[in-house]
Amino acid sequence: MFCSRCGAATPENAAFCANCGQPLGPLPPEAAGAVPLPAFAAPGMSVGAPPISPPVTSVAATYAPTVVRVVSPYAGFWLRLIAYIIDSAVLLLGIGLLVVAGALIVGVGFFHNIGEEMNGAENALAPLGILFILMVMFVAIAGVWLYYAWFESSPYQGTLGKMALGLIVTDMEGRRITFGRATGRFFAKMITGLIPFFIGYIMAGFTQRKQALHDIIAGCLVLRRV
Repeated sequence: MFCSRCGAATPENAAFCANCGQPLGPLPPEAAGAVPLPAFAAPGMSVGAPPISPPVTSVAATYAPTVVRVVSPYAGFWLRLIAYIIDSAVLLLGIGLLVVAGALIVGVGFFHNIGEEMNGAENALAPLGILFILMVMFVAIAGVWLYYAWFESSPYQGTLGKMALGLIVTDMEGRRITFGRATGRFFAKMITGLIPFFIGYIMAGFTQRKQALHDIIAGCLVLRRV
């Protein structure tokens, strides 16, 4: 006996095809409830029908890639120049206040007498005047050094001018620099200033990491704060 659906050979007394589950003839009344349905049959489906895949109700959305423009983390020449101008204004104000305070302490007449003695035949106070000028220069240089070295090695990582523009000074790995390295960077500016036409400073505009000459000497970077 052969199945009329799939053509497989089946025993003569079989009620269903062993291959596809097709009924082969009328079932005896006593066996109708004893014959199990095929494993893939379900309520509402014809016996032997293959499972139906659920309909596709949604389509995965496709997104176009977003192009993000990455801004260079290095601070360029013009940003650094503006920061330098701000710092210079702050330092000039501080030195001016220091000179005024010194004049108030020793008295204006002291400077007047020094000037008269230096212009006259007797200039015994001339060495004292020169000493005072040297002291003012020393205090000014020390103040500028401490201003740059302390601020750049502090948690702020930058002077007031750099902070105003969101700039920081780091080592070559982007870490906070020490006071010693900040001191070396400050005094390396003297070498930068010896290069004619300010080329040592202008290097910050065209070097790969926007480093001026003193940055290269001290192994530092000036970055934009993220």
